[in-house]
Amino acid sequence: MATDPPQRIIFFDGICGLCNRAVDRLIRIDKKKMLRFAPLQGGTAHKLLPPGMADAMATAVYLRDGELLRGSDATMQVMIDFGGWRKLYRVLRIIPRSWHEAVYHWVARNRYRWFGKHDSCRLPTPEERERFLP
Repeated sequence: MATDPPQRIIFFDGICGLCNRAVDRLIRIDKKKMLRFAPLQGGTAHKLLPPGMADAMATAVYLRDGELLRGSDATMQVMIDFGGWRKLYRVLRIIPRSWHEAVYHWVARNRYRWFGKHDSCRLPTPEERERFLP
């Protein structure tokens, strides 16, 4: 009996320069193509995320096999899932969650100023199209 592959979707702010750079990087390192990507501004986010979460656009969201992770928890788990040297991100879990969440939210508050804001959501290249959800 065949089983479906795990569902792993990263919801990101499609107009955020930092978020788009992170997506580009993840596409490059995700050789097994285990991740799918969906902008928070899109229909997939509004359909799969709790009401209001997609509209807030204040945090990255990682839907991992039915579990919803946000903020620093989401970013750390994505890196841990890639394995190899990235498993070292587990060490960050010894730091109190409130500290890494505070750093995450500080960056999130300043991301447009530091990395820019696009006029529209990122369009995937033809090679990337299968990895993106509306």
